[in-house]
Amino acid sequence: MTSKQIIELLPYQHPFLFVDKLTMISNESITGHYAFKKDAYFYKGHFKNNPVTPGVILTECMAQIGVVCLGIYLMKDKISEENKPQIALTSSQVDFFLPVFPNEKVTVVSKKEVFRFNKLKCKVSMFNGKNELVCRGLISGMLHIPA
Repeated sequence: MTSKQIIELLPYQHPFLFVDKLTMISNESITGHYAFKKDAYFYKGHFKNNPVTPGVILTECMAQIGVVCLGIYLMKDKISEENKPQIALTSSQVDFFLPVFPNEKVTVVSKKEVFRFNKLKCKVSMFNGKNELVCRGLISGMLHIPA
């Protein structure tokens, strides 16, 4: 399964798709990228005259790349045109260290902790363009392929 095929299977679309590219995929980990556009809807009110990417959006970007994309790859043998994956975030615990500003490109690196009974738990980290740690945490989700 290619990076493009995985991204096409994501259950998100603009303006809530936070995956531009996947550059490394294996059964144990995934790396992907996203550039936050300066005209994104959430910058208009967060913060007044000093836009910063909300933590919930950073967490969503980490979850989309680090859990959902990896989960689709891990379940690739069960996925078909008729049986597309359904995904639900079950938990997240993220620590934030640096802000992400409009027009910044981030890299998300995820390492599988546990994948059992269609529940995927990953250690996920986000880095800015200077390779500085922006945030990291544990994110879990349930994946379901309808029969």
